[in-house]
Amino acid sequence: MARWGHPFRWAALALLPLPLLADMSDLPLTFDPPNFAEVDPDRVALGQLLFYDPILSGSQTVACATCHHPRFATSDGVSLGLGDGGVGLGPDRVIDPDNLPEQRIPRNSPALFNLGAEEFSVMFHDGRLEADATRPNGIRTPLGDAMAEGFASVLSAQAMFPVLSPDEMAGHYSENPIGQSVRLGQLSLPGGAWDQIAARVAAVPGYRTRFDAVLGADAEITFTAISDMVAEFIIAEWRADDSPFDRYLEGGTLSDEAMRGMDLFYGDAGCAACHAGRFQTDHDFHAIAMPQLGPGKAARFEDHALDEGRMHVTGDPADAYAFRTPSLRNVARTAPYGHSGAYATLEGVIRHHLDPVAALHAYDRTQVLLPDLPGARDWRVMDDPEVLAAIAAANELQPSDLTDAQIADLIAFLNALTDETSLSGRLGIPDAVPSGLTVPR
Repeated sequence: MARWGHPFRWAALALLPLPLLADMSDLPLTFDPPNFAEVDPDRVALGQLLFYDPILSGSQTVACATCHHPRFATSDGVSLGLGDGGVGLGPDRVIDPDNLPEQRIPRNSPALFNLGAEEFSVMFHDGRLEADATRPNGIRTPLGDAMAEGFASVLSAQAMFPVLSPDEMAGHYSENPIGQSVRLGQLSLPGGAWDQIAARVAAVPGYRTRFDAVLGADAEITFTAISDMVAEFIIAEWRADDSPFDRYLEGGTLSDEAMRGMDLFYGDAGCAACHAGRFQTDHDFHAIAMPQLGPGKAARFEDHALDEGRMHVTGDPADAYAFRTPSLRNVARTAPYGHSGAYATLEGVIRHHLDPVAALHAYDRTQVLLPDLPGARDWRVMDDPEVLAAIAAANELQPSDLTDAQIADLIAFLNALTDETSLSGRLGIPDAVPSGLTVPR
């Protein structure tokens, strides 16, 4: 079986040519234990309530859990979701006729597993938020100098960015004061969106009491304090490091199919060139000609549906259409796959990797799962030959061959990355939240 050992580091292994990776397949498969941030149970319990409470959204109808729900393995079960202006959960979410969404959320909702592990220092599909020792508070974000200091971690900062997104949680200009402040760029300014959200939470007696218990009596409830609690909840609730694969690393066994799949994954199939390490990610960015759909990531003054991925952050044409390598923990439960949710099945996304350019041009649009949104122009990119050619030209994966049996074995290995305890979470869904608003179920 293909096995790997220290002192090799996966960041270095990812740079090796695939033939050399295959030649090293007799090394033992071992990894350093993951290093998770410590959490406080009282802060975790408070973060659970905030995570499931729509009070953080502009309209007070969307919670973090709306798009990151345990029913859908901390995602939402659709290719591109509806945030503000939607009603219901997952594939059953529909538009609210009294608060119509302006567009779909541009990217597939990512899973939240293991984000408290030290190695996860880059967030979002394009890495627009990441640890950076040269920036205030050690975090680089799209907000630049407008980024408030005080976040305890990159995860804490990440946890609150959806709150500032009009399509996700904030709402739009004419809908509520928070949405208006976001549109005007009044975020961390006194009286801006962050202060409004914090004041809302502080005005709820049940939250005031709980924050007193963890911060001290009458301590100010700030936006960053709220995000710190949410982050600690995510760390504790969705730590996923007790899968059959983890138990194998400690001396357990896997099925014959999963063992063959692991041999392929870390050997001839070359998956570990990008899906490296214990959590199967090199935390880097790669262009693999993934099909694009939905509104894209255009600025408000632009009229296109492109999502240029990492280039949107760096401005470097070499980063065009490159997206962050996702961790594969619990991947068997987190469909649809890809930054656009283009693939409904593991088999589909694996076959895409075998010949990305051919798969892009032969893409079957019927497999996407999109909530109905009248007027949505979902296929602008796929209907544009010039854009398709640009996406294809950026692809960095060479065609490869796997038999149907080998693909089945890979899928068996990917299923062995499932940590059942982490899927439902350790605290679960609260019966109620202090605001009295409806908990998403």
